[in-house]
Amino acid sequence: MVDFPPRRKPSRKGSMADVPKDLLEQIKELERLFTVDQAKLKEVTNHFVKELEKGLSVEGGSIPMNPTWVMGYPDGYETGTFLALDMGGTNLRVCEIDLPEEKGEFEIIQSKYRMPEELKTGDSEELWEYIADCLQQFIEYHHEVEDLEQMDKKLPLGFTFSFPATQDYIDHGILQRWTKGFDITGVEGKDVAPLFEAALKKRKLPIKLGALINDTTGTLIASHYTDDTMQIGCIFGTGCNAAYMENCGSVPKIAHHNLPPDMPIAINCEYGAFDNEHVVLPRTTFDVIIDEDSPRPGQQSFEKMIAGLYLGELFRLVLVDLHDNRCKMFEGQDISKLREAYSLDASFLSFIEEDPFENLSETGELFSRELGIKANKPELELCRRLAELIGTRAARLSACGVAAICKKKKIEACHVGADGSVFNKYPHFKARGAQALREILDWPAGKRDPIDIRAAEDGSGVGAALIAALTIKRVKAGNLAGIRNTEGMV
Repeated sequence: MVDFPPRRKPSRKGSMADVPKDLLEQIKELERLFTVDQAKLKEVTNHFVKELEKGLSVEGGSIPMNPTWVMGYPDGYETGTFLALDMGGTNLRVCEIDLPEEKGEFEIIQSKYRMPEELKTGDSEELWEYIADCLQQFIEYHHEVEDLEQMDKKLPLGFTFSFPATQDYIDHGILQRWTKGFDITGVEGKDVAPLFEAALKKRKLPIKLGALINDTTGTLIASHYTDDTMQIGCIFGTGCNAAYMENCGSVPKIAHHNLPPDMPIAINCEYGAFDNEHVVLPRTTFDVIIDEDSPRPGQQSFEKMIAGLYLGELFRLVLVDLHDNRCKMFEGQDISKLREAYSLDASFLSFIEEDPFENLSETGELFSRELGIKANKPELELCRRLAELIGTRAARLSACGVAAICKKKKIEACHVGADGSVFNKYPHFKARGAQALREILDWPAGKRDPIDIRAAEDGSGVGAALIAALTIKRVKAGNLAGIRNTEGMV
């Protein structure tokens, strides 16, 4: 999670009048490197459409396009009480969501539990034991029951497991690899559902795993529940991703299931992997360095250009290069702190972009406080412009993924539900992304945007519960596609 400072007043524009010629030339070069024009946006989007198609094919492509076995949207009239378990990197969140008879309404109670650091590299059984313990505490507190076995029926649970997993069924998931600092042996390559269910059974907890989901799919479903014009769910945070509803007939890689071609199925794109072949994205030498120095070079190419995890590092690499090779940036100063990889995150750029003062005094204080660098006014102006360029490029490229899904599905008007720290907190991200969509899709000026990216509902909580509700609804209707274990669901 990228931790941003609180939002402040709108930012000032700044002036380049007092910037020396050598720095001005560097700024012009940076503008050339990081500016993505309309023609490039369209080229990226058109290639994106082809790659989405390829990901759905039997052969597959760089973009995984994972079928989620969420077969359709909620209609808003789902009812009942459901649990949601959200396992992220820092906290474990347990929610109880009540879906009343009123269309599109919900009530939620939730508790957060700190994920102990030692569990992240510990024993598999200890992890699932801890999760079961948190669920037990939650139920005992909120249901005020001494003997859990005396509860009338099992509570259905949607489990948001935000790690890369492949699914042949909605109630199972094979962990591809741990991320977010987890490295527990003996779990990668295995189905996590039986491991979780064994811990529940050991404690005799009245819980039935209804669905294992990804947070992006949850965002799509939760957002559509409260606004039925939502057709895409997106995450723009530490990473990036999108989910949308496809027709089974347009997914050749699941053709062997012989599902009705017009049956809907949610696709978790995992499109941070777009253009791993480096065909179309406008990568700079700094993007190449980030990729080559990353734990997995050659992977997640799109994500490395737009996600919060990398924006600060891009900024840092450029400044170090300017100091070492280009001009007299921070001349005579100790930049050892600036040389530390990933020492700056996206909130550093956010702070610079929101500096409201003409003399960029807050930016100057930031450099002094965090990096021990006393930057002069022209250097601060360059830093300000660089932050704008990196932030703008990220927002504009992020629009290409949304536009590609809309072009592929021939969506001319809809709402897009977006979540994530960069979307919610990075200054001007929404406006810059909206402008890019206008340029890609050639909307006429002066009219309301037909495709509007707006804040999403709680995907990992409410979305998970809704998907559990939808799964039970399917079992009752006899539509068992992609459901492995129906026992205890009805």
